[in-house]
Amino acid sequence: MAASEAPEPEQGPSSWRGHGVLLVPVPRLEPFVRARTAFYDETFLSADPAFTHAHVTLLAPLHELPDHDTVARALAGHGPFDFRLARLEAFPDGVIHLRPDERAPFSALIHALMRAHPQVRPFGGDDPEPHLTLDRISRDVSLASTRTLLGDLVPARCRAERVELHWYEANACRVLDGWPLPG
Repeated sequence: MAASEAPEPEQGPSSWRGHGVLLVPVPRLEPFVRARTAFYDETFLSADPAFTHAHVTLLAPLHELPDHDTVARALAGHGPFDFRLARLEAFPDGVIHLRPDERAPFSALIHALMRAHPQVRPFGGDDPEPHLTLDRISRDVSLASTRTLLGDLVPARCRAERVELHWYEANACRVLDGWPLPG
């Protein structure tokens, strides 16, 4: 599938056909996030070796996939940066996540991409909180149990060097495009 083509959506409540996500991959946490994805729904494990389940979302959901050059222009003023993920928290809906110590570089990318794609309403509203999703609170999962399972993976010292476009759909998760952060 070309990066500018998304599958035609089907109609009906149970016919979700996926969406695109612009993201920063976080390979250091891939084994953990991949294992939790497998626990919840193996249909969202990607066979694409370039696909990174562990990531910080920049812009989603993308039902119309972005033009490569539009994304490249939005990223033009942003270079690679180091970041650290250490703050384990939960959103009110129970999503357990890590927040970057420094929000500013991610927010700059998020807002540049939002300006380039004003038709997209991000999951986090007008000012999404950069984070890496790990799990969800349940009878068997807590912040404490997640911290224990993470072990020495956290704090995670990482480097954002590229933005990727991933497609999320049951049995069809894959990388569609990518852009190195210039500089």
